[in-house]
Amino acid sequence: MAANYWASSQRLHWHFTRETLSAVRQSLEDDDCGLVQQYGLPDRRLLSLYFNHQLVRLGRRIPVRQQALATAQIYIRRFYTKVEIRRTNPYLMLATALYLACKMEECPQHIRVVVSEARTLWPEFIVSDVSKLGECEFYLISEMNCQLIVHHPYRTLLELQNTLNMAADEVSLSWSIINDHYLTDVPLLFPPHVIAVTAIFLALVLKPTQAGLQAASNTATALANAAQAVKDASIAESPAMSSAQGKVHYLVKWLAEGEIDIKAMIDCTQEIISLYDVWEQYSEKTCKEQIARFVKARGLDK
Repeated sequence: MAANYWASSQRLHWHFTRETLSAVRQSLEDDDCGLVQQYGLPDRRLLSLYFNHQLVRLGRRIPVRQQALATAQIYIRRFYTKVEIRRTNPYLMLATALYLACKMEECPQHIRVVVSEARTLWPEFIVSDVSKLGECEFYLISEMNCQLIVHHPYRTLLELQNTLNMAADEVSLSWSIINDHYLTDVPLLFPPHVIAVTAIFLALVLKPTQAGLQAASNTATALANAAQAVKDASIAESPAMSSAQGKVHYLVKWLAEGEIDIKAMIDCTQEIISLYDVWEQYSEKTCKEQIARFVKARGLDK
């Protein structure tokens, strides 16, 4: 089952529509409306940026593989669909998620090392008692119903790089876009193969520069039209074509002839673009202050 996404717990239990995900989160806030009103928080995407930056900082100190960091981000996102964030110490949850992810991704770290490095980074939020992280690990596992295997888009990207004749810089850019998608709800909304192909599409066609992103937000639906046009009139380019236009034509042709959900790709594209749009509003100082406010006030740092 671990090798088959379609039969995995990820697809069966951790795949949401936007409506169901919004309803789940709204239910959590309704159950703790007093806390929500008392302790305001930034936009969820800005919080995700903050959590990512903190995880990366911790990961560099240990250090760990990129896939372990990605798995930790998925664990955090899943956990906070079950538990209202203001009921937790996010710093302890980040350290715990990374500790657990390292186990699952076969690059385990000693619990004392993780606690020591986390305490060095966040001394006002992490205590030296390793049992706290151990208890939090069981809490995290329980809330995720022991469903810990995560399928990532990286494998699909590596499998397609030769099929689509991608240059090294295009693979690197696609990889970076996949890294960025963990800052959004995309991992909870779309299958890994759709995410990977969307990242390739952005890297080959639109490129996440300012001009490219503006074009993407205005013309993402053109992808569906292009795919339909290819079905009506075959394009002769082969993957061996090295020109940018040839690669674009071949990608569209490949999408049209395959079984990729084009509508899901369009939605995924827009979701990633919205992250880049909101990134300019990010303030690490604001996020840290607002998190510290409820952690300290509620004694969650003890």
